Amino acid sequence: MFTGLVEELGQLLQVRPSTGGGARIKVQADKVLEDIQMGDSIAVNGTCLTAVAWGSDWVEFDAVAETLRRTTLADLGSGTEVNLERALAVGSRVGGHYVTGHIDGSGLFESRQKEGNGIVYKFSTAPELMALIAAKGSIAVDGISLTVVDVSDHAFTVWIVPHTEGATNLSSLKPGQAVNLET
Repeated sequence: MFTGLVEELGQLLQVRPSTGGGARIKVQADKVLEDIQMGDSIAVNGTCLTAVAWGSDWVEFDAVAETLRRTTLADLGSGTEVNLERALAVGSRVGGHYVTGHIDGSGLFESRQKEGNGIVYKFSTAPELMALIAAKGSIAVDGISLTVVDVSDHAFTVWIVPHTEGATNLSSLKPGQAVNLET
């Protein structure tokens, strides 16, 4: 379980194919490595992954074929910024919303528009996911806890503050780029 509040931006170092259609994913990290133990859950762009190896500034995860099919992880290139969050500890404050790290599907980044002191991001997704998205409801986009503002048949918008944009990988998104969605 996660909160959707990104702890740090990491950098994807490698996605190395493994047997059975899965992959070993290596990410540069810092803060999420504090007190890390074998088997710890870490959300990488909102996808709950299990730590299986690490060093002083990197961590590796094994991803099964289903995870790679359902998420954007296999499509990310080396050097891509990724949102990282450690699993929620009992007794911790929940500042975002409860996020499981079980991705429902992907969406596409459509646009970014500055509005006063906020920034409006628009995303589109498949009709079956749109049916699960409600105005004023919570959504996790690449693991970021956000509140949906407007919903149409094929797209939704979220408004964010500059702090959120600076603390996440949102500002690096390009139109048409795929993102992980958890409704």
